[in-house]
Amino acid sequence: MTIVDMLGQSGVLTLLGMGIVFSFLIILIISVTLVGKFIHAIGADTDVTKPAAASAGAANAGTASAVMAPAIAAITAAVTEYRKTHL
Repeated sequence: MTIVDMLGQSGVLTLLGMGIVFSFLIILIISVTLVGKFIHAIGADTDVTKPAAASAGAANAGTASAVMAPAIAAITAAVTEYRKTHL
């Protein structure tokens, strides 16, 4: 087998592999799109809990920020300590 034959065979294998991967990606995109349309059609993409009024939404936002405050404080303290020791 000459170098030209091996280069030709490697080119064919490269194109075949790229074609298989490209075909798989196309099938994956189509299937994800179809599943998304199906989920939207049956109405499963809506939130289970909906706030009754705008005030309930504001109360939920306040609760979420209150829950996140300790985590934000801990991250800030960790970054400050890291900067003190490593910079």
